[in-house]
Amino acid sequence: MATKKQFVAATAVLSLLVTTVPLFAALDDDDAYAKFNMVVSAGAKTCLPKAKGTVRITPVGGVDIMDVTVEGLPPKTDFDLFVIQVPKAPFGVSWYQGDIQTDKNGRGHQRFIGVFSVETFAVAPGSAPAPSVFNGPFPDAILNPPFNPIQMYHLGLWFDSPQDALAAGCPGGVTPFNGQHNAGIQVLNTSNSPDDHGPLRDVKP
Repeated sequence: MATKKQFVAATAVLSLLVTTVPLFAALDDDDAYAKFNMVVSAGAKTCLPKAKGTVRITPVGGVDIMDVTVEGLPPKTDFDLFVIQVPKAPFGVSWYQGDIQTDKNGRGHQRFIGVFSVETFAVAPGSAPAPSVFNGPFPDAILNPPFNPIQMYHLGLWFDSPQDALAAGCPGGVTPFNGQHNAGIQVLNTSNSPDDHGPLRDVKP
């Protein structure tokens, strides 16, 4: 005879399955997602000519699931993904989304959850003090400038470190595009779309 604890546990598992099944069903629905490519950045074309990425975005309830798959990159290397205002320098407003690590074949995949659609934006209604945590080549600002909503529809991928870029035969420039603001160069972006019409703009919530 099942105990009360076993009954509660079974109920919890059943509840999880009920809420999870629609999620996976949505991910498998070809009509429910947008798909686009990332292309190799100008600064990495000579050292990583075969680099490319594929992005798939699936709306699920109040959030979007974004799957990013990359290949043609150096093996077992860390990269940083950003949502950006424009795909190439000066990049504009940029949001650190997360990391992708490649395998021994130079391929990588990561899943991100957030808002990746025509509604993706940043806003600063006013100036406010900001914490100063990192003081490397690109030190933290201690006060933000105010700005109206800025829509951000592009993606960019950077080497996590200049040393990794040099090891791959790429330029060793330092950029602020990682958690400690000492990343390497950009390797992939969505410059195959216009600056003012990045691919996220076509994703409807």
